[in-house]
Amino acid sequence: MTSSKDEQYTPIRTAILGFCLPAMEALDAHGRPFVAVVPEEFRGYMEQYDIPHVCWDFGRVNEQSERLALQLSERGVKVAVPLYEETVEWAGALNGHFRQDKRLFTRYLLFRDKAMMKRRAQMYGIRVGVFEEADDTEAVERFFHRVNTAMSKIEGDIKDPIHLKPLNAAGSLGHEMIKSEEDIRKLTEKNFPCLLETHLNGQEFSCEVFVHNKKIRFLNITEYIHLGYSNFVPASETLESRREQIKQAIQDLIDAFDIEYGMIHPEFFITPDNKISFGEVAARVPGGHIFELIEKAHGFNPFVGFTLCADPETTEEELQAFFPRYNAAEQYAGCLMVYPKQSVITHAEMPEEVLAHPYYEKHNLFIPSNPKVAEREAFGNHYGTIYFQGKDPEEMRKLLQDYEHLDFYASTDPKAKQKES
Repeated sequence: MTSSKDEQYTPIRTAILGFCLPAMEALDAHGRPFVAVVPEEFRGYMEQYDIPHVCWDFGRVNEQSERLALQLSERGVKVAVPLYEETVEWAGALNGHFRQDKRLFTRYLLFRDKAMMKRRAQMYGIRVGVFEEADDTEAVERFFHRVNTAMSKIEGDIKDPIHLKPLNAAGSLGHEMIKSEEDIRKLTEKNFPCLLETHLNGQEFSCEVFVHNKKIRFLNITEYIHLGYSNFVPASETLESRREQIKQAIQDLIDAFDIEYGMIHPEFFITPDNKISFGEVAARVPGGHIFELIEKAHGFNPFVGFTLCADPETTEEELQAFFPRYNAAEQYAGCLMVYPKQSVITHAEMPEEVLAHPYYEKHNLFIPSNPKVAEREAFGNHYGTIYFQGKDPEEMRKLLQDYEHLDFYASTDPKAKQKES
C-alpha cells in the first residue's frame, strides 16, 4: 500500500489524512515534512511529484487501522491529522495507536455520530435542542407531533419545524427541514437511520478552535450570512462582543468531549438575550473556504496551525511564535459561493458592479464540460467562489447579501430555465 522510490525513509513525524493540495503546499512552505495518506486514485500524482505518501481506502472497516498504523510507524509518524470527514475516525484509531490510548478512537467517534455527539453534550450540561434517533417515517411523524403538541399548537397554526439529519454525514449533507406532514410523506429509505432535532432559534455561527493540551490557543469566529452561500471572517461586533461567552461555551465543549489536541469546528446558535445552544462539532477542516479566509484576515496558515496543535510535542514557544495575539482585525475576508440560477449554462458573466466594488478581490468561476447544471448536494458542488476583502464588516455583510441574488452564469440556449432558489 505504501509507495516510495527509496527503501529507506527519512523519519517524518506527521501524517495528513486525505488529498489536499493547499494543506500539502502550506506544510511544505513552512518546512514541516509530512506523509499524505490518500486514496489510490491519487497515486500517480503523488509519484509524479515525489510526495511521501501511503495509498489507503478510507471506506474499509476500521479494524485494519493497525495495519496502516504499522506502515506509518515505519516512516516515523507519531501524529495523524484528519482533513476530511471520512478520515476523522481513522485519525482517532491511528493516534490511539501512536499514543497507546485506546480511548482516543471512541472520542473521535463522537465527531462522526450526531446522536452520540448531542447526547455527550447534554450529559455535561451543554444546551442542545430536543432530539432523538429515528428509523422510519412513523418515528418522524411521532416526533413532529409531540414537538408541536408541546408548543401548544392548535388547528390552523403554523407548525414548528423539525430537522432531520443523517447520523454520520458531513455538514448539511442529507439535512431535511420538516415543516408539515407532507414533508414526512416525501421521505424515503435513504433518509434513515437519522437524527431528529427541534429547531434552534438565534444567529448561527461557527468557530474554528485550535486546541493544544486542552487549552484554546486561537479562536476564530466565522459569521454566516447565508449558510452554504456566504460567510466572512472574523465576525462583526455583534458576535465579537460576545467572545468571552462564546469562548466559555467552547471550553465547556472541550472539557465535555475531552479534547486535548487538534482543531475543532463547532457550530452554535446565539439568541438576542445571549443564550447559546450547541449545534454540532467537527474535528476536520471546515467547509465554506473558511481556512482561506482565516489566512487572509488573521495572517497565519490554519493548515499549519492544525498540524502544530495536533502534535502533543509542539512546545509552548512554538505555539506562541505561530499564533497571533487576538486583536480586532484590520481586514475582513468574505466569500460568496456561487450556484447557477439556470438549468443550463454556457458561460460566466461577472457583473460590473461586483468587479467595481473596492472589496472585490478575485473569483474562480468556471464552466463545466456539461452545460446542464447538476443538482446541488448539501452545500457542496458550487460553481466557483468570489472573494472579498475590506475593513467594514457591515459593508461586507451587505454586499454578500446583495450579490447572492445576482446571476453569475448565463446561457445562449433560449430554452434554459431559471432554477428555483
